[in-house]
Amino acid sequence: MTSAEDQARFHAIEAALEARWPETRIAPSLERISVLVDMLGSPQLAYPTIHIAGTNGKTTTSRMVDSLMNATGLRTGRFTSPHLESLLERIAINGEPIDPSFFIFAYNDVAPYLELMDQKFENPISFFEAMTALAFVAFSEWPVDIGVIEVGMGGEWDATNVVEAAVSVITPIGLDHTAYLGNTLTEIAKTKSGIIKEGSSVILARQEPEAAIELMRRVAEVGAEVAREGVEYSLESRAIAVGGQLITIKGISGRYEDIFLPLHGKHQASNAATALAAVEAFFGGQELDPESVQAGFAAVTSPGRCETVFHDPTVILDAAHNPHGAKALAETLETEFTFDEIIGVFGAFADKDVAGILHELEPVLNSLIVTASDSSRAMPVRDLERIANQIFGPERVMVVDNLEEAIKRAIADARRPLTDDSVGVVITGSVVTVGQSRAILKRLSHNFA
Repeated sequence: MTSAEDQARFHAIEAALEARWPETRIAPSLERISVLVDMLGSPQLAYPTIHIAGTNGKTTTSRMVDSLMNATGLRTGRFTSPHLESLLERIAINGEPIDPSFFIFAYNDVAPYLELMDQKFENPISFFEAMTALAFVAFSEWPVDIGVIEVGMGGEWDATNVVEAAVSVITPIGLDHTAYLGNTLTEIAKTKSGIIKEGSSVILARQEPEAAIELMRRVAEVGAEVAREGVEYSLESRAIAVGGQLITIKGISGRYEDIFLPLHGKHQASNAATALAAVEAFFGGQELDPESVQAGFAAVTSPGRCETVFHDPTVILDAAHNPHGAKALAETLETEFTFDEIIGVFGAFADKDVAGILHELEPVLNSLIVTASDSSRAMPVRDLERIANQIFGPERVMVVDNLEEAIKRAIADARRPLTDDSVGVVITGSVVTVGQSRAILKRLSHNFA
């Protein structure tokens, strides 16, 4: 149980961190984080790491690698972003969010150096750089046997790229963060390929041809050893099961059957194959214990990723925030759920390809409620309405300004006691929308899964 004093101290630290440069404000350089970790004694080099980049699937793949490593008996540290409900989610020890008291301890170690860095450089240490340093320190002080580190944005100049990863993983690449990463898959792949280090092992999920070419160019340039989805490893089969799916994976070294994965969607099965290949590579390409693999995957959770959180009616949360992610969500809803009708609740950031996302969702959503989270980045509801009307038609679009009221309206509309229709609710559009919806649904009912 966290004491009231620790809670107050944690919230004060959270406010201080959030007062720094936001994650959306990027100065593409490793100079500040490199100097900071040097001052801290290079904690990121105190343990081996698996470094994970890509456009979609990074967080889930990170959680899978973490769970598999934990099932082998290793102490794990996992750093992911962004969080859904609590800042503590970003830094996980043995699969669980870091304890507030340990977070405070790590912050106290780092804080003096943050102030020094702010004085030393023209641009202050950003929120994400500070959180990255905190994670490195926390994992060093625990200590962990393995760090599973998710890239924040891009790769080459991302703050996490001061690690010397034993294994680098790149999940599917799509168009996102184009203002920083480029407007083509080739440009984006080039930036993300920056995590590939000389002599390391590289795991490449299935890519579009132009991205694959750029990634393989980097592999050849640094002399890395590569395993590609569909070539050196693959998802051999999958079958829908209650609460998830049964999959068979051909890894780099072994074949693993009858794996229960408690997540929905073919994309999640592919993420599982990539995660398993990464763990095999970490252990030198040797075959893993099948029972550990089964236990590791059975324990995987991925909050906010096609997550069923509410029953009567069924409410699904999915943090799809780009067309690539929305396409995966639409395919999963179409192939793995049997709703007669689906009501969408949608709130997105203004800097995203909202039209592209809605085009992917339109075939599977019967109606759409547009709304907004309380983030300063949220697209105004009237702008969302205009775009949604063009894609869905005005007769299928409803506007509810407040997110909680939008969720209540969707749930009320989905409950139809006088019919046998099965009506589902899907809440999507951004990580913040999903995170805030999760908290709202917890308040609304004990029926939260």
